[in-house]
Parts: sequence; structure tokens; C-alpha cells
Amino acid sequence: MQCSQCMVLALTLTLATVLAKPAENDRVRKDPKLSGQEHFAGDGHEHNADYDHDAFLGEEDAKTFDSLTPEESMDRLGKIVDRIDKNKDGFVVLDELKKHIEHQQHMSNVAHSTSVWKIRDYNRDGHVTLQEYIYMAYGVITSKGEDELVQLEENERMDFRKMIRRDKKRWNYADQDRNGHLNIDEFTSFLHPEESPHMRSIVIEETLEDIDRDGDGLVSLEEYIGDMFKPESPNEPEPAWVAQEREQFGLYRDRNKDGKMDQAEIGEWILPTEYDHAEAEAKHLMYEADTNKDDKLTKKEILDSYDLFVGSQATDFGEALTRHDEF
Repeated sequence: MQCSQCMVLALTLTLATVLAKPAENDRVRKDPKLSGQEHFAGDGHEHNADYDHDAFLGEEDAKTFDSLTPEESMDRLGKIVDRIDKNKDGFVVLDELKKHIEHQQHMSNVAHSTSVWKIRDYNRDGHVTLQEYIYMAYGVITSKGEDELVQLEENERMDFRKMIRRDKKRWNYADQDRNGHLNIDEFTSFLHPEESPHMRSIVIEETLEDIDRDGDGLVSLEEYIGDMFKPESPNEPEPAWVAQEREQFGLYRDRNKDGKMDQAEIGEWILPTEYDHAEAEAKHLMYEADTNKDDKLTKKEILDSYDLFVGSQATDFGEALTRHDEF
């Protein structure tokens, strides 16, 4: 690949990532990126291959890659390619690769939800009630009811009340059959609302609650920047990326140019409908590995691009390969 082509691709993907980047706030649900790592590190031009590994393999599986030799990982990569090639024509096309990436991310969320589920469902009756969740999440603080919160310091009391109130509201959104408890699919929506379309409005509501300091139901430029950057001293200069975010707010966040983000604009910021992370990653992998530029990948092309897909790591796909999961 020519250097100029690399730079164009990097800039394109970086721009798309920047446009979709939400605030770095623990209680704000981030857009469903494919890895906890940034795709382009530093100034945005240094490619991070670990992002591709997380996206292609699933973040949890990618963590175990060092346990296998390159030969073992190459063999398992070939088996993964066979599974991606759904119509068995010997090629992996963009849509097949995108669906595989989507499936890996969904399975990562399900695996996380299942691990939490086993802890929360302490009476082992096959579902989790709100009472079980609150008790297991907050411990003795709420085991006898929320009145126990009065025993805490005021700032702690307010924090816990806010968190419990938020959990209850999100729980009600996730409880689609309105039976008062959550099955594993509903519980996954509760823990990973960014993945479920019916949870979109509660994600936006939570984000607004976190950032809207003046309570006007909108996010101003000051609130937007203030959620990302909190100077340690009054005279601390703003870093360069803050100026970039100010520009992003005016150009892309505030679409109707009224100086603030409304709920629709907040939704496009944190859960963009115009940017598909799985599709962008699939296009990136296809672009890098498709050596003859015929818009499809052979198994050889993928194995030849071993470093791109799995690097020097390998993962224990034994369980995954025997699950026969469909995607």
C-alpha cells in the first residue's frame, strides 16, 4: 500500500471516530465502539492494531491470545474464516465480515451479562428481579430498603439515590414484557443499552442528566466541554484537543446551529445512526487485506494478513468453535 493511501485511510477513519466520540464520563453510555482502545493513537495517525484484534476476535477472547503459538493461532484463524464464509464460496465479502464483527461484539456483551447474571440471580430461579439487582449491586446499603441511605453522609446519600433511581428507570425500559423481572436478553439490554434500539431514549436521557448542569434540557458548549475537561487550576491552559472539540461542537454536534444540543443531537453524538462501527472496521480490514482489490477476501489473503487480524496473539476458540453460534 502506498503511504499516501495509508494516510487517506487513516484520516478518513480518524474523522469518523472523532465525529462519533462521546464524553469521557463513567455514567455516560458511550457509543458502541468495538474495543476499549483507540483505533488511532497519539495524534490520530498511529494505527493501533490491537483495536482490530478486539474487533475481529471479540475483546475478551483477544485477551487470551498470548497463550497460543503462532502456528496454533494461524490454524484457528483459518477455522474462523471458514465460519465467516457462510455461503461456502471460498470468499469472505464485506457483508459477511461485518456480520462476523457484529456477532463477536454481541457475544462479548452476552458473555459479560451472563457472568453478572450468575451473581445477581442469587436464588437461582432463572430470572433477576430489581430487588435482587439492587441488593447485589449496592449491598447492605439497600438490603432493608432505601431508608438506610439516611445513615450516610449527604453527598454519598445523594449519589446512591441518583444511581438507584437511574437503575430503576433503565430497568423498566429493559423489562419489555413488563413482568417485573428480567430474562438474560433483557438483562443484556439493561447492562449494554447501547446495543438495543429500544433503549436509545434512556441512553440519551442519562447522558443529558449527567451533562445538563443548568437543567434546561439542552447541552451547551460550556457543558459539553466541561464534561470532558476539568482544569486542575484556574490558570491551567486548555490542551489542543479541547479546541478541536469546540470546533467539532459547532460543525457537527450542534446541527441546527442554535448553540446547544437537543435530545436528537445528543443521540447522534453518542449513538450515531450515520456511522456504523462494525461496517467501518470491516471496510478497514477489507482494504488492508484485499491485495488484488477485487472486493473480497480469500482465506489465503486473510492468513497472509495474519498480523492484521490476530497479530502475534492467538485465542482459545475451542469453546467458540463448538458452540455453533449463528450470526
